[in-house]
Amino acid sequence: MARQNYLFTSESVSEGHPDKVCDRISDEIVDLVYREAKKAGMNPWDVRVACETLATTNRVVIAGEVRVPPTLLKRNGDGEPLRDAKGHPVINPSKFKATARKAIREIGYAQDGFNWKTAKIDVLLHAQSADIAQGVDKAADANAEGAGDQGIMFGYACSETPDLMPAPLYYSHKILELLAAGRHKGEGDVGKLGPDAKSQVTVRYQDGKPSEATSIVLSTQHLDESWDSKKVRSVVEPFIREALSDLKVAEDCRWYINPTGKFVIGGPDGDAGLTGRKIIVDTYGGAAPHGGGAFSGKDTTKVDRSAAYAARYLAKNVVAAKLAERCTIQLSYAIGVAQPLSVYVDLHGTGKVDEARLEDALREVMDLSPSGIRRHLDLNKPIYAKTAAYGHFGRKAGRDGSFSWEKTDLVKALKQAVAA
Repeated sequence: MARQNYLFTSESVSEGHPDKVCDRISDEIVDLVYREAKKAGMNPWDVRVACETLATTNRVVIAGEVRVPPTLLKRNGDGEPLRDAKGHPVINPSKFKATARKAIREIGYAQDGFNWKTAKIDVLLHAQSADIAQGVDKAADANAEGAGDQGIMFGYACSETPDLMPAPLYYSHKILELLAAGRHKGEGDVGKLGPDAKSQVTVRYQDGKPSEATSIVLSTQHLDESWDSKKVRSVVEPFIREALSDLKVAEDCRWYINPTGKFVIGGPDGDAGLTGRKIIVDTYGGAAPHGGGAFSGKDTTKVDRSAAYAARYLAKNVVAAKLAERCTIQLSYAIGVAQPLSVYVDLHGTGKVDEARLEDALREVMDLSPSGIRRHLDLNKPIYAKTAAYGHFGRKAGRDGSFSWEKTDLVKALKQAVAA
């Protein structure tokens, strides 16, 4: 039987954390390619992006493989696309650079060490490998799209919070979201906070349920060099208490606010950032397994992204259908093969249905090939920049199609499938 009384901790990082700056730029580029594809009349199913970003002091490097519409290519004087020594079309860096600058500006970086206007941006994108393309474009096991790589992906849901997410991560995200909203409004002292921040919440579980916060950690950049930890706490504590309004703060809760003192130099000027280094923050805060693949910067032929979204979608619908209080789902894929090699379900002793039956039911209610996932969740559109901070899961599905994997529209179908 699972433990019922324990402490568990999760962390979150803000949109201005160096790694999150890189995730944002990479996802903005995914969105850029989808937008330009639509303008150019390119089939969105043909878009391919695998984009990595590195950021350091006033420097950004964007690299990776892409298949882009003609509007993003360099052209000669006759208007024909330029080609490299291998015959591949050459990427025009201008729109990619502009997209990166816009992202940095919106995050809030205009400091000397990292400034959206003056940062040097290198674009080292090139055409997608033909070897990968042939496996993705036509699957070996079906007349469909193959997986872009091998790998394992996990999805998780639990009944601890309204969004069916683990409580420690839910509250860690919420603290930073409220602080970011206040910072962007620019009102009062909260407007003097910088973009870079990290939070961490430890939750006490009693009888298997979250009962109180026992420690709160927050480190946030501030632009006023005269501030000390005491001043920062006076500014952020109201936001923290608002974020934790439906979770008790223990009387002996330990608070660690900017515990090292000043935090003026932040973001990529303080520490280099890379795409994909915050995958636990992006998912379940350590409360569930992770397959290891990052999401940001990838189009959804990459099952690292699309299958992880599908696994969360299915797990959330299992819990929303009250078939279990906790659900972990694993999917596995091989490059160039459409259907998953395995589907595994663990209900952690909370299930009301047989797990093996549920595994079969999941395949019945959703086509889990990459093309089936993209079609079911309507993923071929520019909806990814907003996933880059505060988690890819536990968010509200948007009218623009964003976070479609957070819908609970499979509840009825799942109940029928397991009952059949």
